Amino acid sequence: METQITDRLELAAHFVNSTNSPIFLTGKAGTGKTTFLRKLADLTHKRFVILAPTGIAALHAKGVTIHSQFLLPFGTFLPTREPEGNFSSNGNFFTQFTLGRRHPLNMARKKVLKAVDLIIIDEVSMLRADILDAIDYRMRSVKRNFEEPFGGVQVLMIGDLFQLPPIVKDYEWQVLNKFYKSMHFFESQAIRQSGMVYLELDKIFRQKDEKFITILNHLRDNEATAADISFLNTFYKTEEEIKNLRDTIIITTHNYKAEEHNQKELAALKTKSHTFEAVIDKDFPESLYPIPKVLELKEGAQIMFIKNDTSGFSEYFNGKMATVKTIDGDEIMVRLADSSIEYKLRKEVWENKKYIINEETKELEEDVIGTFEQYPIKLAWAVTVHKSQGLTFDRAIIDVGQAFTPGQVYVALSRLRGLDGLTLRTRIQSHVINSDRDVVNFTQTTQDQEPLERLLSLHQRRYMARLLESTFDFGEIINSLQTFSKDFGGTMEFEDAEMQKAIPLIYEGFLQEGENTYKFQRQLLQILQSNEEEKLLERLEKGSQYYSKLLESSLKNILIHAGEVERFTRSKSYLEGISEVELMVFKKLTEVKKVTFLVPAIFNGEEIGKMDKVSQELIDLRLALAQEARQAAKENPKFAANKTGRKKKEKGEAKLKREKGETYEITYELSQSGKSISEIASERGLAESTIRGHLAKGIAEGKVSIHSHLSQKEIEEIGDLIQSKNGDIVLVRQEFPAKFDYGTLKMVANYLAGLEENT
Repeated sequence: METQITDRLELAAHFVNSTNSPIFLTGKAGTGKTTFLRKLADLTHKRFVILAPTGIAALHAKGVTIHSQFLLPFGTFLPTREPEGNFSSNGNFFTQFTLGRRHPLNMARKKVLKAVDLIIIDEVSMLRADILDAIDYRMRSVKRNFEEPFGGVQVLMIGDLFQLPPIVKDYEWQVLNKFYKSMHFFESQAIRQSGMVYLELDKIFRQKDEKFITILNHLRDNEATAADISFLNTFYKTEEEIKNLRDTIIITTHNYKAEEHNQKELAALKTKSHTFEAVIDKDFPESLYPIPKVLELKEGAQIMFIKNDTSGFSEYFNGKMATVKTIDGDEIMVRLADSSIEYKLRKEVWENKKYIINEETKELEEDVIGTFEQYPIKLAWAVTVHKSQGLTFDRAIIDVGQAFTPGQVYVALSRLRGLDGLTLRTRIQSHVINSDRDVVNFTQTTQDQEPLERLLSLHQRRYMARLLESTFDFGEIINSLQTFSKDFGGTMEFEDAEMQKAIPLIYEGFLQEGENTYKFQRQLLQILQSNEEEKLLERLEKGSQYYSKLLESSLKNILIHAGEVERFTRSKSYLEGISEVELMVFKKLTEVKKVTFLVPAIFNGEEIGKMDKVSQELIDLRLALAQEARQAAKENPKFAANKTGRKKKEKGEAKLKREKGETYEITYELSQSGKSISEIASERGLAESTIRGHLAKGIAEGKVSIHSHLSQKEIEEIGDLIQSKNGDIVLVRQEFPAKFDYGTLKMVANYLAGLEENT
C-alpha cells in the first residue's frame, strides 16, 4: 500500500543523505516508518545494511539479524576491556576482549562492514543497549577508527519505544546495571557519546478518527484519563455477542491463549483437514520460519495474510482477513473480508540473505542463501499482541485484561484503523495501562532538542567538513596495506623482482602523498570556514581529478598483481588479502568521485538521491580496469606458453605452483560439465555472485551456454525487463533488488548482446 511522503519523511531522507549524525526515526503506530525503510534504497547514495534484533523482524525489514551480520555470540556484552570473570562466573557474558579474540569476524563480513556508510536498525525498541555497544566495538575495530562511535559510520535506528521492550533476565541485569541505567538502546555508551537526532513522524496514516487518535496518544504517553478508559469500555461485548462477529480477530496477551483458541476453532469445523508443507531451499533455519512449516487448513477457516501482495495488484496486505471457501488439491480459494471477492491463493517466497561484496563490481549486494515458500497466511481467530506488531486490522476483539508488559494495551489498540472496528472482550482496568517510565522520561527530554531544520543545517556543515577531511585521507588504505604486509610479508616470497615490489610500490606511493593530502585537507577546511563557496568547489574539482588518477593507477596495478598471483596454487588467502586492499582503494575512489557532487548539492539544498550515474560509471571503470589488468597479466612474457601449451617454468618465477588454468576457465569447465552455479561456488570456495560474474563473461565470449543455468522463461522475463530499461541493468536491479542480482542480469544482457551481433 502506497503512503505519501510527509515533510518529516523528506527531512529524514535529508538527514541520511547529507549528514553523518546518528538518527532515531520514531513515531506512533501507522506513521510511515516501514514505508520510509522500504523507500530508502531509492533515496540514498550511501552503501547500507538493514539489520534487526530478531529473525522475524529481519524478514519483515528485508534485512539480516544483528547477530548474524556481526557474528555476535548469544549472551550479554559488557562494554569493557576487562575479562568477564571480573563481573560474573556465568558463561553467558563476554567483553571487548573476548569478542575480538574468541569470536573474530570472517573476511566476508569484514569486507561488507568496511564498505558500509550507513547501518540501519529496524525495530530498535527491542534492541538492548549492550548489543548496540557490541556493534559499536565491532565497527570501530573493522574501520580501525576508535575515536568515533561506530567507527565513523552513520547509524539510523527505526522504531517505536512504546512498543515491544528489550528483554533482560534478572541475573543479567545484576551485572549490566553497573554499566547502564536501563536496557533501552538510548542508554548505550556509544549513543551517549555520539548523541543522536530525534526525528518523530507526526502524521498518522492508519487511523483517521481524531477521538481514537487522541486516546491512543494518551495511552502511549501514560496520560490516559478516567474518561478515556470509561469511553473505551463502552466497546465491551459479552461472549454471547462476540460469537456473532465475523471476519474479526482476537488480539490477546499470551501465546498459549491465542494458540488454544485457533486450534479449538479449527477443530470445531466439520470440514476435511488439509495440510500444506513449506518448500525450504538451502539455508533457512527454523528460527526464521515466518509461519509453521506445516500449515493445516479447513474450508471455513478464518485466516489472515502475513505478507503484503508482491504481485503488484495489491489484492491483500499484511493483516488482511479472509475465510477459506474451497480447497481442491493445491488450489485454495478464499473470500476476502469486507468484500465478496474470491481470491485464489498463491505461494509467496521469503528469503534468507546475507550481504556480500561482489568481487566483479565491488558493489555491496544481497546474496540469497535460502528460501521458504508457502501460502502467506495463518489461522487468525486469535493472535498475540507481540505477533500483531506491524499489522493493520479493520476489526479486532481486544483481550488485554492480563496485560503484563508496558505498552501492551497501546500496541493492541493501535492495530485498528478506527473505533468502529473495536470490540473489547475484557474491560480495560487502569492498573494494566502503563508505559515504561524510562521511555517516557527519555521522550520528554527530546522536547529540549533544537528545531530539526536548524539541526539539519548544523549537521550538514559538520558533514561537509568531515567529507573534505576524510575523502582526501588515505589512512584506511595505508592501514590495509600495512596489515596485508604484516600478514603475508613473510609467507609469500616471490623470486620475480617485479612481483616482489608490486605491493610495496603501491604502499610507498600512498605514503608519499601524505604531506600533500594533509595540506590539501587543511586548505579545503579553511576555505569552507571562510564561506568561499566558488573557490571551494573549484579546488575540490581539481583535487578530485588529481587523486582520481592516482587511485585509478593504483587500482590497476593491484589488479595486475592479483592477475599474476591468481595463476598459482596455494594463493587463496593472499588473493583475499589483496581483494581487501583493492576494496579500500575502490571505496576511496568512489568517495573522491562523489564528493564533487555531494558538497555542491548540500550547499544548494538539493536532494541528493542515489547518484546512479556516478555509481554506474565507477562500476564500468572497475570492470574496464580489471579487463586491462587481466590482459596485461596474460601478455606478460613470464607466463608465455610453450609448444605443449603448458606454462614454462622460468628462473624468475615465484615459489608457487601454477593453477591448471585461468580462474575464469575453471568456472567455464565446471559449467560445461553440467554443474550448477551453487555447485561451482561450493567447489571453488567462491560466492555465487562471483561465479555469475564469471559466467556472464563466458557467455559474452561464447564459452558458456546461458541455457545451462537459466530457463527460457527466466531469460525472456529478464530480457524483456532489460529492454524496457533500454539495456540499463542498473535500473532493473534498482527496481527489483530482491528478485534479480547483478550477475544474473549481466548474464542475460551479454546473451542478448550476442544475439544482436549474430543477426
